[in-house]
Amino acid sequence: MSDLPEYYFRVRENGAAVFRIDTENRQRRIEMDQIAVVNIRNGEVRPQGDRELSDEDIRVIKDWVDERRAILAEREVDDIRRAIDHLNLTTQWAQSRATDDQLEAITDALLLTMHDLRSVLVRKKADRIMKDHQQRGE
Repeated sequence: MSDLPEYYFRVRENGAAVFRIDTENRQRRIEMDQIAVVNIRNGEVRPQGDRELSDEDIRVIKDWVDERRAILAEREVDDIRRAIDHLNLTTQWAQSRATDDQLEAITDALLLTMHDLRSVLVRKKADRIMKDHQQRGE
């Protein structure tokens, strides 16, 4: 049981509940003592009850938050890449298999969604180009 980590993070919607793991008790049972709750969005760490967190507790929690944010950012980009694949599959479906009734059911919503996305992407690209030109002094 000594291979268990010293801390366990129970992922929640906006962060995690943080537990310290203890196997050094008389019964050799795994005990999980909740020490804090962490908010991934704003980095807030709230100690559980009247507990004071040690420097080590805070360091481990901060490291977890940094790692978790990186994982979520990777997942977000992966989700967008999957959306691109799905749009391509949707195009193929619309061209080759969709019935008139199916197309009628989704066309307006899909066109509005794609128009909105295109507008945002074009504006953001123009902003990046302008910023790049300004940084180069052009």
